[in-house]
Amino acid sequence: MVLADSRAPVTVLRTVVELEEQTSYGEELVRGFIRIQFRTAVRLALLAVVLLCSLPVLFYFVPAISDVTVAGVRLPWLLLGVAPFPVLFGIGYWYNVLAERHERDFVDMVEK
Repeated sequence: MVLADSRAPVTVLRTVVELEEQTSYGEELVRGFIRIQFRTAVRLALLAVVLLCSLPVLFYFVPAISDVTVAGVRLPWLLLGVAPFPVLFGIGYWYNVLAERHERDFVDMVEK
């Protein structure tokens, strides 16, 4: 009975030791974690690029938008000068939430 209870902490300890000593298993765990973080960053960066690059394309294909004014300012200037900031802030916040979730998942996996 005592041996059965001590198996879980030994497994956790082995995983932590493998991470600290940078064994091949530990390196693979870290590589997987970095891959997940990198994929998340690339996907959200592509989302930002698509959203921001779609505005000039929209202005090109719908030239009537350039005649619309809001509070005396033309709509394209508002969309290009003001709208990107909340969009970029939102994408940055979303990345932070996802990165923290990946970190929690990694720690939970190591502690199992």
